[in-house]
Amino acid sequence: MIEPAQSHWDTVYRTRPHDAVSWYRAHLERSLELIRRSASNRSAAIIDVGGGESTLVDDLLAECYRDLTVLDISATAIDFARRRIAGLEGAAGVNWRVADITQADLPAARYDVWHDRAVFHFLTKPEERAAYVRSVAHAVRPGGHVIIATFGPQGPQKCSGLDVVRYDAAALHAQFGRSFRLLESATELHRTPSGAEQQFLYCLCKAE
Repeated sequence: MIEPAQSHWDTVYRTRPHDAVSWYRAHLERSLELIRRSASNRSAAIIDVGGGESTLVDDLLAECYRDLTVLDISATAIDFARRRIAGLEGAAGVNWRVADITQADLPAARYDVWHDRAVFHFLTKPEERAAYVRSVAHAVRPGGHVIIATFGPQGPQKCSGLDVVRYDAAALHAQFGRSFRLLESATELHRTPSGAEQQFLYCLCKAE
């Protein structure tokens, strides 16, 4: 049975061009910069949660990262991204996962870097956020890094017809707790394809 959330996102990706969705950015410069600093070794295992149709995987392959996993709840988005990068060097080695991150069965202590731009803020229920944090704690190795980007305090209250939760750095870090040390945070103004501005908050944490 297709879950309501999966059906919602499959519809979004099926009916809107990949470069017209509000979160589209040709290159995720801040994400890339944080990943480079968190994983200078190109053999590092990186998971992009909610990667969907994002070009982050393209840019990571171009920088010779080869242990890459892209996870998204939408099979439509994953299929699109898989076809888009098919000709890139290293593309055949990308691990594609269609799953709800609050229910995904991930390997223990597998990843050096966990990256999520614009998934966590859709988790409006405490139990969903708790399940997400358990997945991070289970799947990221001790000493690994967690990069989370959500809407900031001045960001939108809805996205793609869904409610979101906005965060400042303290509130976002509090969701993860003492097992994750906050290394740095910053806000960024993202200009959507339609020309609107959205405030994003980026937090970089280290798994203790």
